[in-house]
Amino acid sequence: MPRFFCPTPLATGHALSLPAGAARHVQVLRLQPGDVITLFNGEGGEFDATVTRMGRSDVEVEVGAHREVEREAARAVHLLAGITANERMDWLVEKATELGVASITPLVAERSVLKLKGERADKKLAHWQGVAVAAAEQCGRNRVPAVHAAVSLKEWLARAEAGERWVLSLSEGAQALSAMTGSAPVTVLSGPEGGLSPSEEASALAAGFVPVTLGPRVLRAETAPLAVLGVCSA
Repeated sequence: MPRFFCPTPLATGHALSLPAGAARHVQVLRLQPGDVITLFNGEGGEFDATVTRMGRSDVEVEVGAHREVEREAARAVHLLAGITANERMDWLVEKATELGVASITPLVAERSVLKLKGERADKKLAHWQGVAVAAAEQCGRNRVPAVHAAVSLKEWLARAEAGERWVLSLSEGAQALSAMTGSAPVTVLSGPEGGLSPSEEASALAAGFVPVTLGPRVLRAETAPLAVLGVCSA
């Protein structure tokens, strides 16, 4: 059954017009009055809904039964991920959403190829949030991870709250990911292509990040965070 994110209050028996994005998707799928879809608004669970009207640019539905189903990961992982070049960041956001990431904060690292400022940064942020929405619709999640505004590590550390923190590291003495047990939420810091600079890693360690290794192989910047999510979402 097609699923659509509908960021508006939902209640059984209510009639509503779908948001523009969802309406366009329904029209592309050539759905007709009487067809049943699934709606979720990120506040928990999902609703059946029946298409009641197909307009030229709008779609009306009647909201049906609510199902209290969640498909979230066992452990909340918040990614602080170095911005990667080209379409690799899109891929990371999409796959991280599928693997249950709780939130993503793009990191403007010293070695980041892509630098974002002003209007360009706003457009990229909206684009990545859209990628997360589409991935949540596809994979069955009823919670859409927030994609926060891009920050430097210094900016993030200045406003971060206390909590468990890991930094993906190639340094000697890093702990194996398999040894990192527990269920508390965790922030995972990973670098862009070329990794974090020595000063960035030193700042992270000084701020309480625990160095974690993924093994003897060097993974790409967009792959390493997903390896963590694969373990933590099991």
